[in-house]
Amino acid sequence: MTATRKRGLLLGAGTLLIALGVWTTASWLLWQTSVPGNLRMPDLAATDFFTRTELEDADHYELFHRVNWLVSTVLLFVVLGIYAVRGVRFMRESAAGPIGTGMLLAMLGFGLVWLVNVPFVIAGNWWDRRHDVSMVGYVELVFGGWLALGVEFLFLSLSVLIVMGLARLVGDWWWIPGSLAFVALAALFVLISPFLTTDAHEIDDKRLAADVRRLARIQGVEDVEVRVEDVDRYTSAANAYATGIGPTRKVFLWNTLLDGRFSDEEVRVVTAHEFGHQSQNHLPKAIAWYALFAIPGAWAIARITRRRGGMRRPEAVPLSLLVLAALTLAAQPLQNVISRHMEQEADWRALETTRDPDAMVGLFKRFSTTSLGDPTPPGWAYVMLDTHPPLLDRIEMAEAWRARNPGATALFDDR
Repeated sequence: MTATRKRGLLLGAGTLLIALGVWTTASWLLWQTSVPGNLRMPDLAATDFFTRTELEDADHYELFHRVNWLVSTVLLFVVLGIYAVRGVRFMRESAAGPIGTGMLLAMLGFGLVWLVNVPFVIAGNWWDRRHDVSMVGYVELVFGGWLALGVEFLFLSLSVLIVMGLARLVGDWWWIPGSLAFVALAALFVLISPFLTTDAHEIDDKRLAADVRRLARIQGVEDVEVRVEDVDRYTSAANAYATGIGPTRKVFLWNTLLDGRFSDEEVRVVTAHEFGHQSQNHLPKAIAWYALFAIPGAWAIARITRRRGGMRRPEAVPLSLLVLAALTLAAQPLQNVISRHMEQEADWRALETTRDPDAMVGLFKRFSTTSLGDPTPPGWAYVMLDTHPPLLDRIEMAEAWRARNPGATALFDDR
């Protein structure tokens, strides 16, 4: 081995160690949580909170969606694998130049993915309609989302333009500015996402609105607006979500949460949970986590596509789509761990704010019947699919909080 090669290997090893150190340190900082480290979670039985019929119905409902996901994922990789090998043949029909051809190949690949996914989306909606969870018609399902599909095509085209443009300027080092550009785009999307929800309005119930303001004051998020999104024409499931960053932070409650099936106490727990996401800065943290995956992911794409001449050449685009799908699937279990960790902290903040474990237990028991959530999912589904803790785990947290705070009085018992 020559001295030059040895120095190159040592430099590469040193750079890798530094990168791992930075990644580990950043991950540790982002992992910090307000949930007590010595929290003792009770080992509860699902049958103590759910009937056997409820457990069987939830498992039966979720089983279809799990199999649907498995089959669609396998078929997706088959199609992307074939496209990675044979997609370059479509270059012969293009006179759009290298970057234009790359964008066309990317859009063609995206179109194939969409076509593959359509039957499984239809099947999932059929199953949801059969269980009275969805009211979306099949025509509307397939042809009603052209605006969203157009936005996805636009984003894909912009991504290819950025990558190929940078690759032609700086060569195989495109992944550094390219990944940072993707992080910036992700932050921009989160910033503007509250404005994409148009069918929403203020809370009509004055008492609930006052309760929401009180919850916001306790968590220090008085500037976060809460709005009600009308979704009952699409679904009977109940949900809520936090979105936006900085001046655009908002919380949206689905109107199905306010249709009488849930008690006032349960609605307040949901709202406090979403405030927890905002008070603990989960959305900025999610962008930071995305950066920790996007940067090494872009590096991996740059390395693997070298066999096709690198991302400066359109021949590499079909292969890059396959690599991106594989990296996304490989990262999914870890990303789910991160998501569950944030959801757990939001649950804890809701308990600390409302001081009402009974309401939290009731809420998650009701989710099993209104949304057919599975309280005890199988291990593989928990690892690959679940972005939230199982319902039984969330009930266990409520009981753990109760054990740490004996005799606690719920916040709204004072009126």
